[in-house]
Amino acid sequence: MRVVFAGTPQIAVPALQAIIAAGHDVVAVLTQPDAPGKRGKGLVPSPVNLAARELELNVLTPASASDPSTVATITALNADVAAVVAYGQILRPALLGATSHGWVNLHFSVLPTWRGAAPVQRAIMAGDDVTGASTFVIEQGLDTGPVIGTLTERVRHDDTAGVLLERLADLGAGLLVHSLEALVGGYAAPMAQPEDGVSYAHKLSREDAYVNWELPAHIIDRQVRGVTPAPGAWTTLPDGTVAKVGPVRLRTGPGLPPGQVAARADEVVVGTGTHPVALTWIAPAGRKAMDARDWWRGARLGDAAVLGEA
Repeated sequence: MRVVFAGTPQIAVPALQAIIAAGHDVVAVLTQPDAPGKRGKGLVPSPVNLAARELELNVLTPASASDPSTVATITALNADVAAVVAYGQILRPALLGATSHGWVNLHFSVLPTWRGAAPVQRAIMAGDDVTGASTFVIEQGLDTGPVIGTLTERVRHDDTAGVLLERLADLGAGLLVHSLEALVGGYAAPMAQPEDGVSYAHKLSREDAYVNWELPAHIIDRQVRGVTPAPGAWTTLPDGTVAKVGPVRLRTGPGLPPGQVAARADEVVVGTGTHPVALTWIAPAGRKAMDARDWWRGARLGDAAVLGEA
């Protein structure tokens, strides 16, 4: 089977590796152009680009995959099918017609729930008990194409978006391989998505990651896990500066006013709209993440200090 693969972040790498391991011929890899690295390190190739180079594959990094020259290049490869995992570009009709059996996307939700850019993050933030992955044939529309296969996975109480995405990427890689083989082999039966149960996972903004300590503790827990590692939950410190915070732990016991921070039983707790939560780590602006207890000892704020007021 001749396959074009399109993907960019690390969560797409397991699927690329699985297609190769299954013995299929990846004739080209589409990935986003090199992007600026952190702290002025220049342009950095995507994780998929790096993985494809290690596998000695043909890598294409067009600014627009639907540019006529790129479409012509893909068409000339005579690929049976294309696989897409978090590529990051909208695919236009001309490109979708450049392979014999179309383009199959691996999406990290059980469609039609959580269509869009941040399905795992939104599932955690909404308190879903179960999520999963789906493969579907791409058509014009936001994750609306007919579904080939699905799998489900329990959302664990301590899952961050990063951890759950890694797990689904590994599980979904096999699903994608089987879906490609079924489609090209002629025994897949893609089914139209139902009209009921549609929800949208809009891209996360910085505002989505701001912690409002007046919310109930369980809502804050879901929010922080859902935006970890990116864009990263944040709050303001008593001096008005910004700090990122890691996942919290739900606690019982005497309440604190929302946002008030204090040391209790060898941990640092913050008041919420209901029960307190314990901080795990905190990263004040310009500094690396540190254990919350170490930060508290060095900050010397006192038990009247409040987060999130400035």
